[in-house]
Amino acid sequence: MTDLIHEIATSLSTGAVIPYLGPDMLSLCADVKVPATPLALAEVMTAKVSVPHKIRKRLTQAAQFIENFKHRKSVVHLMNEAFATSPAPSPFHLALAGSGAGLWVDTWYDDTLAAALAQVEPKSGWVQVQGLSQSEHFGQWTGAYAADGTALAELSATPGRMLYKPIGSHSPAGNYLVSDSDYVEVLTEIDIQTPIPAAVQAWRSGRNFLFLGCRFDDQLTRCFARQIMKRSSDRHWAVLPEEPTRMEARFLAEQNITRIPMPLAQFSAALMAAMQPALAV
Repeated sequence: MTDLIHEIATSLSTGAVIPYLGPDMLSLCADVKVPATPLALAEVMTAKVSVPHKIRKRLTQAAQFIENFKHRKSVVHLMNEAFATSPAPSPFHLALAGSGAGLWVDTWYDDTLAAALAQVEPKSGWVQVQGLSQSEHFGQWTGAYAADGTALAELSATPGRMLYKPIGSHSPAGNYLVSDSDYVEVLTEIDIQTPIPAAVQAWRSGRNFLFLGCRFDDQLTRCFARQIMKRSSDRHWAVLPEEPTRMEARFLAEQNITRIPMPLAQFSAALMAAMQPALAV
């Protein structure tokens, strides 16, 4: 395992690895005040708006009910409230932000990695690309923002370093894919890659993905990961301390993802230690 971690560290320093972050990355942060799981987010939303009991713990269905019976603006308002506080980036977030990665994929709504990038490279030309809800931006699949949060009219074919938030993010504009209808629109097109920016598609070619803080125990997370990593390399890794479910195990085998059975905190400490000599080269 030590040799593998050093290999990943070296590849990360050269930009050959794409970190792919999930909600459990927040477990590495101190004093987190934002929901860190879909269930926790559903509970936050349904504590403020009454929804049928049977869907109170189902995030996409609860958000859809609120959208249908209140308004889309109510969903956005609840999401903005839930993620208003940006957790202080953990040392691992900062290490990933300061690595040689040219693309980070972050599949939760918090601003932690963006804050890490702002700390590590405040004057950098990195851009943030976010998935957009078709109910608010019909016909436009993504929005692009400069490092200072300024909206970009379009994303360059070669934008430099990218933070890709496929389901949206709190900052800078409160863009969210969260309701059933949001996902239906994207999933209708994702097989032909329409919602995935061309710059992301170009960068992933031939590169490895490193999944951190992710589970693949529902269809949505598997579908997004499968389509985002399409036409990349044929070798990837996932830090997954829990024994995978049957569907997770099938997904890992299908995508040639090697499971690293270590707690995320332990892996992050080992990778950061290995990254030091790699970054010094």
